[in-house]
Amino acid sequence: MWKILLSTAAALYAAQTPTFAANAGIEQIHVIEHPKGEETAHVGSGADNRGDILTFANEVYDSADRNKVGTDQGVCFRISVGKSYECFWTLFLADGQITVEGPFYDASDSTLAVTGGTGKYAGARGSMTIHARDAKGSEYDFVYTVSHAGK
Repeated sequence: MWKILLSTAAALYAAQTPTFAANAGIEQIHVIEHPKGEETAHVGSGADNRGDILTFANEVYDSADRNKVGTDQGVCFRISVGKSYECFWTLFLADGQITVEGPFYDASDSTLAVTGGTGKYAGARGSMTIHARDAKGSEYDFVYTVSHAGK
């Protein structure tokens, strides 16, 4: 019951503060990624092959999509053709970095594990969800829910 109350309180607080919200040692960071110039190295003759490698370095904006708040960079390996990648990347913010690892699904939202961080986010743990803001994948909501020792 306590977990449900804490989760509800955190969600309500986060809804009132669109970019950064903190409650009981848990911080929610909502950024919007603008993918540009991503590159895929193909291992086969087709446009989509198991083992293809996608690399990226993109700008991220606040939850209102108005102000640039940082960047991200990483790599994704095609695991299941037309379905999913396995990804690793770092989010760079003014107060530190957050690293994630997990699946990126072509046709649905994804949840990745927060594996660590630096600066304010030292010792970060938690999860990050990805939601495409349009069918073209021109912008993504990234919502990091982290607890960290750096506070």
